[in-house]
Amino acid sequence: MAKYAGDAARGAARAAKGALRGAGPSRRTAAYDGVFALLFINFALFACDHWAHMAFVKTLYLNHAKPTWWQFATSTFCHANWAHLSSNIFFLYIFGKLVEEEEGAFGVWMSYLVTGIGANVASWLLLPKSVGGVLGIGGAATVSLGASGAVFGLFAVSVLVKLSWNWRRLLEVVILGQFVVDRFLSEAKMVAAAGSGVGAGNVNHVAHLGGAFAGVLLIFFLTRMVPP
Repeated sequence: MAKYAGDAARGAARAAKGALRGAGPSRRTAAYDGVFALLFINFALFACDHWAHMAFVKTLYLNHAKPTWWQFATSTFCHANWAHLSSNIFFLYIFGKLVEEEEGAFGVWMSYLVTGIGANVASWLLLPKSVGGVLGIGGAATVSLGASGAVFGLFAVSVLVKLSWNWRRLLEVVILGQFVVDRFLSEAKMVAAAGSGVGAGNVNHVAHLGGAFAGVLLIFFLTRMVPP
C-alpha cells in the first residue's frame, strides 16, 4: 500500500512538472496565448469595474476581514486605477512571455495563479484585517487587489526556469537576475521601512515578496519531486 501511495505521489508530481514545462519545446505556444489571455482578463475586469461600474467586480477583491476562498485568486485580476493596471500589465507582458517561452500557456497560467494566491495568503496572514479604528480593529476592512504579487512570482520563475549550463541561458539569467534581485531587495527595504508591509500609495510590499517566494517554492517543489 505504501509503495502504491508513493508511486501515485511521484506520478502526480511528474504530471505537474510536465504541465509546467509544457512537455518540451514542440508544445510551446509561439503565439503567447497564455499571456494574452491573462492580459485580456485583466483589461476586461478593469473595464467592467471602472468604466461600466459593474458592482460584482468589487466582490472579487480580497476582503481581509471576511475573505471568500475565490478572492485569493480573483483579486489578482483586479486593479484600483489605470496607473495600477498599466504598470502591472507591462511587467506581466514582458515576464509572462519569458515564462511562456519555456513552459507553455498552461505553465504561465499555473505560475500566475500559484504565485498570485501565495502573495495574497501572505498579505492576509501578515497585514491588519482592517484599517483605522484601534489597533486595526473597528475600521474599514483591508482589501487587496492587483497582479503585482503574481508578477513578482513571474520574476522569480522566469529566472529559475532558465538555469542551465548553456552559455546563452546563463547570460539570460545574469541579465534578468540582476533586475529581479534588485527589485526583491528594494521591496525588502520598503517592508522594513514601512513596518506594516504597506508603503506609500498603499503599495502592498508584503504581497510582492510573498509572490516571489511562492515562485521560488513552486520551481523548487517541482524540480525536487521529479528529477529532470
